Amino acid sequence: MNKVIRDEKVAVIVSPGFGAGWSTWAHNDEGIRDFMLFDSVLVTMVENGYPVETIEEYVTNNYPNTYCGAVGDLTIQWLPVGTAFRIHEYDGAESVEIRDDMNWTIA
Repeated sequence: MNKVIRDEKVAVIVSPGFGAGWSTWAHNDEGIRDFMLFDSVLVTMVENGYPVETIEEYVTNNYPNTYCGAVGDLTIQWLPVGTAFRIHEYDGAESVEIRDDMNWTIA
């Protein structure tokens, strides 16, 4: 997986809009989920404001049967290299949760 790293931060692709998740609605296949989170071509497309149709075409050509409903809401979040995180999804809206920022309860 070609991740985009700048200034010791990794680009993570998320869809904060309600309605459909991006990586959270991906198949259980880790390769597809990683592609949807980190793909360098997608990062470039999102950063440069490519049309939704162009992004959908790229995704479906590389990963057939991938749901593209959230393509119009994609944004980039930058996390320090090595940050443990997960994508939280509620009603399609995704947000980044960083492990060190969470209050864990221990039994």
